[in-house]
Amino acid sequence: MREERRAAPRARRLGRSDIVDAAMAVADAEGTEAVSMRRIAKELQVGVMSLYWYIESKEDLHRLMLEAVQAEIEAPEPSGDWRADLAAHARNTRAAIHRHPWAIDYIGAGPPTGPNDARNADQLLGAFDGVGLDPATTLGALVTVSTYVMGAVLREIQEIRWHHAAEEASEEGVAGAFAEFDWRVLEDGRYPHLAKLLDTGIDPDAPETRDERFEFGLSCVLDGIAARIKG
Repeated sequence: MREERRAAPRARRLGRSDIVDAAMAVADAEGTEAVSMRRIAKELQVGVMSLYWYIESKEDLHRLMLEAVQAEIEAPEPSGDWRADLAAHARNTRAAIHRHPWAIDYIGAGPPTGPNDARNADQLLGAFDGVGLDPATTLGALVTVSTYVMGAVLREIQEIRWHHAAEEASEEGVAGAFAEFDWRVLEDGRYPHLAKLLDTGIDPDAPETRDERFEFGLSCVLDGIAARIKG
């Protein structure tokens, strides 16, 4: 009877993927707190109850949203070059989270959340086949890379949010705040290393260096794992 009930609304041309796509669009723009069955029904211009032919609950919808992000990440098939495989997965993860910033609260913690996540984990473990690491060290290496990626992307998201907030503020106010900070550091005399850095004019949050900064950190992490393998 349940299968018959689920088959009934097909004439409406609404599918589970439509619901998940709409929910992700809302979450991308406003965060997961804005996702509700009522809101998604409004976005799709259908009745709320029609969604329940395809989605069991809001929690079920959130799970499907996360699974869709995991599908976008897609760890590569083991190539025999563990470093290239881990780097590709790190970049895929970063790109997916930038498309869906809300996902950073859910990715990378706990056991695999679904088949896509399990596939990614299995292929990443396979990247170390033949390297000679014991299972605990292999897992530690993967967790280390994941921890770096999550931390780096979280910082990038915070940078982006700050830049958006600065764009909405007055240009004079933002410039004044920076100038006051620089003046206090340079005049105080207690922060010689910070003062020297300020003299270089380097902006640690510059959007144009974001990719370069991510790649530098990733290479440092991978270099560390390589050193452990050689050791």
